[in-house]
Amino acid sequence: MTTQPRKVVLLDLDGTLTQSHFGIIACATKAFEELGLHVPDDAEMHRFIGPAIIESFKRNHMPDDMLDRGVAIYRKYYSDEAVFDDPNDPGHLVPGRLFNRLFDGIPEQLRKLRADGYYLAVATCKPEYQAVPICDHFHVSELVDGIYGASRDNSRLDKDQVIRYAFDRIGFDEKAGDRALMVGDRWTDVDGAIACGLDCLGCRWGYAEAGELEQHGAYRIIDHVDELAVAVEEYFA
Repeated sequence: MTTQPRKVVLLDLDGTLTQSHFGIIACATKAFEELGLHVPDDAEMHRFIGPAIIESFKRNHMPDDMLDRGVAIYRKYYSDEAVFDDPNDPGHLVPGRLFNRLFDGIPEQLRKLRADGYYLAVATCKPEYQAVPICDHFHVSELVDGIYGASRDNSRLDKDQVIRYAFDRIGFDEKAGDRALMVGDRWTDVDGAIACGLDCLGCRWGYAEAGELEQHGAYRIIDHVDELAVAVEEYFA
């Protein structure tokens, strides 16, 4: 898997591999409530899946002097406080990061891609220290070659920064013939890929709004998880 040239598939996490809105929305709601702020409506809360949490708080007019506290509250419930009912094991309380589930068929698609020689890496705007335990819990870590995310201190925040960080860690070398494709469900994935000179395969099963992936320039959009491996293979053919 380390010989070059390599075919690298960068996989978004929330909305691409995992159906994660349950925990993200619940933890963001806790932050607004504890700060005494109005909780946005359901449609807006679904837009929290994809961008960095601090960007979503800013978009919803959380005062600048509350942002750090808001992120801290969110992260407390997301990573530490087990207060949510586990959708995979009702009656068992879990933190927000595990108030979550894998999309049906994802493990099978990842196994097929890996067996066919692709280098698979999770590339998420979720902080890496949060992403790794999620991937471990849902056994994604066993199916990919690396997990790369945002930094805890927000110095690495946007998808293009995460992609460049992943390439640096992987030792990606375009001059040696390495090629890469981003796979994601939101405009952040498409914009981040384009900023790094990559194409993005859009996933309709995630959290994009109508027309979002087309408007931002996804090179192709697939509707179902079971199309993933074939679409990747066709791209690199």
